[in-house]
Amino acid sequence: MFRSQKSKRDHSESQPAAPAPAEAAQAPAPAAPPPPQLAPADIEKLKTDAAQAAEWKDKCLRVAADLDNFRKRAAREKIETSKYATQQLLARLLPTIDSFEAALQHADPAGGSAAIQSLIDGLKMTLVQLHSVLRDAGVEVVNAEGQHFDPQLHEAVQHIESETHLAGKVIQQLRKGYKLSDRLLRPATVVVSKGKPELPEPAPAEKSADAGATTQANAN
Repeated sequence: MFRSQKSKRDHSESQPAAPAPAEAAQAPAPAAPPPPQLAPADIEKLKTDAAQAAEWKDKCLRVAADLDNFRKRAAREKIETSKYATQQLLARLLPTIDSFEAALQHADPAGGSAAIQSLIDGLKMTLVQLHSVLRDAGVEVVNAEGQHFDPQLHEAVQHIESETHLAGKVIQQLRKGYKLSDRLLRPATVVVSKGKPELPEPAPAEKSADAGATTQANAN
């Protein structure tokens, strides 16, 4: 029995103490200090500082926008410079291609010897290689045959009347045009149709005779 009472006492001592009520645990919050009283001069100074801060913020945003635009423009100009770096060289190469094409156009392989035929074949191979170089560089041929005249791509050297071509149609291409990507290297030289020829107006004497004949026919 003594051992049992001792166990009960030890068990009661091991139990944690009951928490104190919440009201007793919380200490009263200290009262907030009253806001400082600012003099009118201090208020005006704060307003001035706020206005200057807003002005500097606006300036910083504008400078950042200008810098971003400058970076984009510089990157775009760098791409364009790299893209069109060979523009002048390619443009100077075009007359050489014209000469090759003119030579082949006037060559007569049927009436020549084997040596002449070999020379013509060599010119053709050279011309194919030149066109391959232009194509690899991004150059495209502007073919104006049968197209409507486009002043952005064609250069008209003559306008003639035509019974078979509508007005504004290209009748003949005298020289090919070339483009480098979206930039025109050389316009195509063309002859443009003015349409069907207009009927000549009758002479004044013929007009008077026709008018008199019409009046006499109406009187009858």
